[in-house]
Amino acid sequence: MKSVPPDTRPPTTRKRAGNQAETLAREYLCRQGLEFHSANFQSKTGEIDLIMQDGEMLVFVEVRFRAATEHGSPLATVTRSKQRKLVRTAGFFLQQHFGDRWPPCRFDVVGISGELDAAPEIDWVAAAFY
Repeated sequence: MKSVPPDTRPPTTRKRAGNQAETLAREYLCRQGLEFHSANFQSKTGEIDLIMQDGEMLVFVEVRFRAATEHGSPLATVTRSKQRKLVRTAGFFLQQHFGDRWPPCRFDVVGISGELDAAPEIDWVAAAFY
């Protein structure tokens, strides 16, 4: 397996790019018919980038961005460990907002690659993991 070089951009640049990628993902998903619920839900186990609604289904969305893909797709960066963190964090969200009566839900991943200001490529994987 290839090792991915660390991102050496200053944190403010990374954060700005992450925020822009999340906005692009939210707009893209809304154009696909999903409704925006909330963003950047945080708990002691982590953060969920976007929470959307797809009919009766609550959708927890992880957004990944890479300016260049020579080291792999942004989708490939959602590791098993990251998936477990997202599932635990979603559990906190569901408990907080729905108590014991959880709606059906799924976990999607949106990968964005290229220049954020110049028509980046957006890949959406619905029900990417469980």
